[in-house]
Amino acid sequence: MAFMRLGSKSEAFHREGQTWQCTNGLPSDVTLEIGEVSFHLHKFPLMSRSRLLEKHIREFTKDDGSVCVLQLHDIPEELHIVSRCINSLEMKACADPNLLDWPVSAANDTQSTRDTNLWNGISTRTETQSMGDDWWYEDVSFLSLPLYKRLIQAVELGGMEPERIAGSLIFYAKRYLPVLNEQSGFKDTNHANPGSTISVPPEADQRALLEEIVELLPNQKGVTQTKFLLRLLRAAMILHASPSSRENLEKRVGVQLDHALLEDLLIPNMGYSVETLYDIDCFQRILKHFTSMDQAVGASSSPCIVEEGQVVEGAPSLTSITMVANLVDAYLADVAPDINLKFPKFQSLAASIPDYARPLADGIYRAIDIYLKAHSWLTDSEREQICRLMNCQKLSIEASTHAAQNERLPLRVIVQVLFFEQLRLRTSISGWFFVSDNLENSQNPNANLAFNEQDRAAGIDDVRERLSDLEKECQTMRREIQKL
Repeated sequence: MAFMRLGSKSEAFHREGQTWQCTNGLPSDVTLEIGEVSFHLHKFPLMSRSRLLEKHIREFTKDDGSVCVLQLHDIPEELHIVSRCINSLEMKACADPNLLDWPVSAANDTQSTRDTNLWNGISTRTETQSMGDDWWYEDVSFLSLPLYKRLIQAVELGGMEPERIAGSLIFYAKRYLPVLNEQSGFKDTNHANPGSTISVPPEADQRALLEEIVELLPNQKGVTQTKFLLRLLRAAMILHASPSSRENLEKRVGVQLDHALLEDLLIPNMGYSVETLYDIDCFQRILKHFTSMDQAVGASSSPCIVEEGQVVEGAPSLTSITMVANLVDAYLADVAPDINLKFPKFQSLAASIPDYARPLADGIYRAIDIYLKAHSWLTDSEREQICRLMNCQKLSIEASTHAAQNERLPLRVIVQVLFFEQLRLRTSISGWFFVSDNLENSQNPNANLAFNEQDRAAGIDDVRERLSDLEKECQTMRREIQKL
């Protein structure tokens, strides 16, 4: 009978937009509306299977023979169908996939077999390939945002690891936020492009989805990749998300800034009224969140000691603050050529990193040199102020040699660089003589010499000659300063 096939096989229906139609060609005499979806069905199969539907159909059927329309928006919730489905999904997602004897893996629906030989060489057994923790990501990504949000809240209450929750949120966001996939370098090698079969949603829907994703992300440090957070922050700026969402993302990035990459931090400015090419204000806010957290963590610890470019750890957060210092110096070097970058902003950004966080000053020197080259109109006073950002004593030998010949630096800074280079050479010579004397005193008179005396003498002569040249250069600089 026709009505039996209507109620028992899903192939009897086909979808046209938001409407489901019967494929047998029989005209529909009842329409069920659930949310935004309409189902054009037949009365008799429904009435024979549901007492509730029979009641509603008899109540709303008109005598004129027109199609009966039933609006059942609240039926799933009233019958607790949605809640039971959510609970079922939560139990499956939270369960250990290795304990589930399912013949499917996270990547495909095939079963991998492995032959295990017994001691007597008889028989083999088939083992089911274990599934990964992400087996449910793609399945639940087909849920609408309200249902998906309820599921995430349920698995969080169920004690699921925050890393798995974050992974599902990332998968869902990449599926329905095309702006994330458009950004370079944002690729997923474990899954096919989840957004390939999804139409581009309106900007307002994307904005609402992004704000919900931000609220659902776990708060634990390091759970969500810094790279994804920065991509999400860039998308929030493109979609004009709420200020609270952008602030939330900036704080999350700031907490784990030491794991960020320079290319991800170079966020372009949005709009036409901006001055600088990159959003430096955003980076400053992120850096402020990091420094405030670092100060709170290291408040009870002694600062580190820096001696001749070598770092002695005194604070537990030394490694992270040093990594961020290198990141800031590289960021400054990238934005320094921008002629619209004002001197106060460059100065404040460079000064936000404490001196002890820079074991070497080569990075900040490079950024200052690029900035001075691109902003040749700076006054002598501004040049002096910007050069105070670097510690000349921490420059490497290569950087000191370059700085001593750099005409863009103020004369006083060049003299200071030469002075510290001279001091370093004097210290090296003193140490050399000290080590040589100790070696001579400890040697056996009948033993061979540990090193060639002529080579040592030649090396000392070279150092003395270099020291003499530096002293002459310093004297020349002093005379020029006195003339000024």
